[in-house]
Formats: sequence, C-alpha cells, structure tokens
Amino acid sequence: MTETIDAVRAALESGATTSRQLVEACLARAVAPDGEGSRAFVSLFAEQAMAEAEAIDRRSRAGLWTGLLGGIPVSIKDLFDVRGRATTAGSRVLADSTPAVSDAAIVMRLRAAGAVIVGRTNMTEFAFSGLGLNPHYGTPANPYDRAARRIPGGSSSGAAVSVSDGMCVAAIGTDTGGSVRIPAALCGLVGFKPTAARIPLGGALPLSASLDSIGPIGRTVGCCRSIDAVLSGHTSEAMPPARLRGLRLAVPTDRVFDDIDPYVKRTFDDAISVLQDAGVQVTRIPFPEFLAVGKTAETATFPAAEGFVWHRDLLTRAKDGYDPRVASRLDRGRTISAADYLWLVNRRKQLIAEARLRARPFDALAMPTVPIIAPTIAALEQDEGAYHQTNLLVLRNPTLVNFLDGCALSLPCHRAGEAPVGLMLARFDGGDDLVLAIGEAIEAAFAESRPRK
Repeated sequence: MTETIDAVRAALESGATTSRQLVEACLARAVAPDGEGSRAFVSLFAEQAMAEAEAIDRRSRAGLWTGLLGGIPVSIKDLFDVRGRATTAGSRVLADSTPAVSDAAIVMRLRAAGAVIVGRTNMTEFAFSGLGLNPHYGTPANPYDRAARRIPGGSSSGAAVSVSDGMCVAAIGTDTGGSVRIPAALCGLVGFKPTAARIPLGGALPLSASLDSIGPIGRTVGCCRSIDAVLSGHTSEAMPPARLRGLRLAVPTDRVFDDIDPYVKRTFDDAISVLQDAGVQVTRIPFPEFLAVGKTAETATFPAAEGFVWHRDLLTRAKDGYDPRVASRLDRGRTISAADYLWLVNRRKQLIAEARLRARPFDALAMPTVPIIAPTIAALEQDEGAYHQTNLLVLRNPTLVNFLDGCALSLPCHRAGEAPVGLMLARFDGGDDLVLAIGEAIEAAFAESRPRK
C-alpha cells in the first residue's frame, strides 16, 4: 500500500475499495513471514480492527458520515494506552503491568474520526534513543537498501516501517528529541513534530514532560496534515499551500552542519537550490541559541532528569530487564541535582525567548533533519562507542527544536533511488499550520524539479 490518505479516502468514498479490504491488506503484510512486521509491531489488533472496519463499511453503505479518517488503517506507537491492554513501551519489564482502564487521548480522537488502529508499533525501549534498536523485539530494517539492514531511526522505529511497508496508511509516534522526524527522514517519509502543547499527552507513557510531543508519520505532508487535524482537534479547513516566491527561509550555520556526511550536505544544498530557483529567499544566519542548547547538556538534560523520576523505582526492581544502553542513560538522572534541574528550566525559558526573536524575520528555518544516512544495525549493535556517538549525532538537530519549544516538519529531499535525506522546517512560535503549508509547497516544488522518493 503506497497510497496517501487523500487517495485512500477518495477510493473509499467512490466505492473502489472498502475499509475491510484495506485492513486485510495491511494485516497480511504485517504477518508476511518474509516481511518486517514481526519486528515493526509488538502487537496486532487483527480481530478488533476487522470488526471496526466492517462497522465503518456498514455506515458507509448506509450513506452515513464515517469521520475524517473513516476506514483508514493507522498504527500507534507502543507508548499509548489502549483500554484493556498493557502499555509496554517496547520493553519486557512492563509485560505484566496492569491493563489500561481507558484509551489515551489521541487514541480516543483517532477512533472518533473513524480511523482503524491495526496495532501497536515497536520502538526503542522507553523511547530513549534516536536509533531504533530494540534487543527485546528485534529491530525492523530501513526500507532503503534492505539487504544491508540499516537502522530505521527511532525511537518510533516500527511506526516508520509500518508506513513504508504498507502495513498501515499512517502512523502515530512521539517526539521528545526527534523520535518522529528521525525515522521519517531515514526512511524517506514525512514526519511532523507539533508544538508540544498542541496535542494532549494524556495516556502516553512519558519520557520527558518538558519535551514530549505526539506527531504523525506519513507518505506526504498532506497525510501528516490530515492526522494532525484529528490529533490536535484543529479540524477546520487547512491553510492552503504557501506561495514559494518571496518566502523567507533561514538556514542556521551553527551546529546543524557539524560532522555532516558530504552526501547529506550536497543533497541538502541541492534542495535549497531548487527552492531558490522557485523564488524562495534563503539567508544563512548564525543561530547562537543552538550552541547554547548544546552547552546546557554539560549540566543537565530533561530526558535524564525527568525520565529517571518515572523510572526510579522500576530501575531498582528490574534494571536487569532493561536494554543496558537505555538503563545507563536513564540512570544518569540520579546525579542531577534539584538546583541543576531548576537552572535548566530557567535557561530553557531564556533561550526560547531569544530563539523566537532571532527567527521572527523569517517564515521558517531550514536545516538537515539528520546529518548522516542510516548506518547498519549490525555496526551499532557490535560497537558500543559507535552506538552512543551515532545516537548523539542523529538526535542533535531535531533536539534543538524540542528544547526551544518549536514545531518542525521533516520531508524527503533526496533523488529517487538514493539514500533518504530529510529537510527539516521549523518555527518557534506555535506556527504549526504555517509550517505544514510551507512544507506542502516545498514538497510540490521538489516533485516538479525532478523525480524524488
């Protein structure tokens, strides 16, 4: 299944397909013995999904409204509560936890919009890495160069692969430091990280209350826009695509190009040239706030400090059951003092205000989402140093947006058949709808300039 939400919705409305047929096809791919489904999903809701699809088909045949996402198969990350099921967050240590008594807020909104949830997707344990490796459930391979078995990116690893491999039409992930945008970029998809306050976090297992956000992964910006409208409750008519001529983009020169792969740099620069040819005004500017965000990590980080609070008792009881690479990073929160944490909270407020002021003259910032292409799973599993170094590198650019309370969209900017590269657009003032509108216009410009994937 390679169709967009708009295409699937049109097929459902015309009677060219049914929700049952869509769900059957998704589930068949998810259980195919030669596919990635056993690693992309931690659980499938096959019986429930089929029943929901059939109910939606009956409503459709009766001429009743089935919702903004009526009959469309989606997946959700294994962080979201589903009534009657335990939320395991990609871990074995929560396997025996008490089943949720109610759906997470976003699950309620998806169901109300008629989406059919086909299952919960695999992830980095407790969402604490940008690579997507999971020693408990396995790691799904990136759709690019599958023979090499490259990382999908994380932490929403299964979310991206469930979309790329047609096991759903769109996926819901979380993004604390890039966990939607990183897998989207590395897998050649579109990922949207909204302003954190835009979508309710109720019923989502937390990593960092200060940085956590919820967002979609899809094939196009339009797919992400449709899912965002449902998750955020902003279901009025979407802002039309922006006009590129005269659009003002700023490309920050601080931090975001450090240690970048030459191929990624060339691909990004080529994409910027396409936009300039379309009339976009591109200005390269210093962005010292990005440097300042990096310096704060020398004192404390929100995921370590806030994540440790949630995990403190569980680490005491069941540390041996954790992925050691996750447990060691969470355990760093043990040594962060209250004074350092409060300093971090106040420093963040200062940097948010400064970043908003610096970005104000521009419609959006543009930068590479991830500065490297996806390495192989084996290379990172076998080398502890490479794992941690690569993790910091892939998280670096997306994390800047979370720390500065921004919204950001990653969309593919590479040539068809080449290694996926994401171009990230960001704002720091709650301009989510504008970022999506700009993203749709840029997506169209890339499609017109040459075939891209």
